Amino acid sequence: MTNLTVAKLLKSKPLQEVEIKGWVRTFRAKRFVALNDGSTLNNIQCVVDFENTDEDTLKRITTGAAVSITGELVESQGKGQSVEIVVSKLEILGDSDPETYPIQPKKHSFEFLRENAHLRTRTNTFSAVMRLRSSLSFAIHKYFNENGFNYMHTPIITASDAEGAGETFRVSTLDQKNPPLNDDGSVNHKEDFFGKETNLTVSGQLEAETFAMSLGKVYTFGPTFRAENSNTSRHLSEFWMIEPEVAFMDLAGNMDLAEDFMKSVIAYVLEHNKEDIEFLNDRLLNEEKTKPQAERSELSLTEKLTFVTENNFKRVSYTEAIDILRNSKPNKKKKFNYIIEEWGADLQSEHERFLVEKHFKCPVILFDYPADIKAFYMRLNEDGKTVRAMDILFPGIGEIVGGSQREERLEVLKEKMAALDIPEEELWWYLDLRKYGTAVHSGFGLGFERLVMFVTGMTNIRDVIPYPRTPQNAEF
Repeated sequence: MTNLTVAKLLKSKPLQEVEIKGWVRTFRAKRFVALNDGSTLNNIQCVVDFENTDEDTLKRITTGAAVSITGELVESQGKGQSVEIVVSKLEILGDSDPETYPIQPKKHSFEFLRENAHLRTRTNTFSAVMRLRSSLSFAIHKYFNENGFNYMHTPIITASDAEGAGETFRVSTLDQKNPPLNDDGSVNHKEDFFGKETNLTVSGQLEAETFAMSLGKVYTFGPTFRAENSNTSRHLSEFWMIEPEVAFMDLAGNMDLAEDFMKSVIAYVLEHNKEDIEFLNDRLLNEEKTKPQAERSELSLTEKLTFVTENNFKRVSYTEAIDILRNSKPNKKKKFNYIIEEWGADLQSEHERFLVEKHFKCPVILFDYPADIKAFYMRLNEDGKTVRAMDILFPGIGEIVGGSQREERLEVLKEKMAALDIPEEELWWYLDLRKYGTAVHSGFGLGFERLVMFVTGMTNIRDVIPYPRTPQNAEF
């Protein structure tokens, strides 16, 4: 007798004694148990001999109950699967209250399921999403491992704000009601645990650069935090970032790496998670039918994914993109919510999607952005007004990857920091990289949840992370 997962049993040959444990999805006619253990989207049907099963056990076989089933795997008599289990022994493993169990075999709203996030992966949609999240994580590590990158664990507690936005969560052990004060009334952080102001990291990039300048090729994949009070479908306060950094690589090499990386991880799940992607694709197609024609997506989920893997990414300068947008019909007819009038505008999602979906009809990499709308660490171009930045734009979502060639020249970096009032003493170690063996280097950042949203077709970022952290919400 073997103890296998549902996924393996559904592919197994019949006429063998098996044991399986899982959760009851449905129990009908006091005879047919649909059992699922999370290994696959599909259930395995277990046929109970109710005449030889005591009434108390039958009453306890309810939706959500955990059970252990022993029986013979046979050819299925019904449609939809090739095998089923004829039950010889059924054991209820724990308590189950059918009156209060919230995940019933019916359609639930995503809002309701977020309130029951500890149980929502027992639904088909969320089990598929979280299996894809797991596979994408593996594919990311696999890609970097096979391409000679070293995995670096950057600090979660830091004294720097890599983005300079000031939207950080403070880390302190000082008494909130009675903190030590300086003579001017400000908080004396010298008496705090770390002897200075510290916060949760918003990015591991700066620390990753230090390792790249000795190990050559590194990447981070860890949690980051931002105290931005934005309660939207695209913002989280805790999220995961992938950030590779490579020494001796310029902007062109950075674009090559990012394109190859994105194609690789998406191709991996297309191959290994076909069942989940097909289910989510069908879910979205049914959802699209309820929308007005004008609001429907032109591409299905699988078409969006193959759109990325099967097309070369078009490389376009920011200046060229602005000219295209300024002369486009939606801009001239004022159909855009944000009208493009002049060079220097910060592109919105609607502009990015127009370039991808309408104009070029392929993924797009924009590069050489205005310095004024990009971070201080990006290398200044010879024109003095643009930086060697790049963003990758995808259908349906717009920007998904942002990166740049880093500024390796000490004096230029100092000037840029001074212009933004970033004290040199706070980033002395970062400046040291430009003093000791400085070299061209580049990297990019990918918000993991943005990638999971794209691959699953989910429209709310709260639905692609196990337990979302958002303003006024830290449940579970």
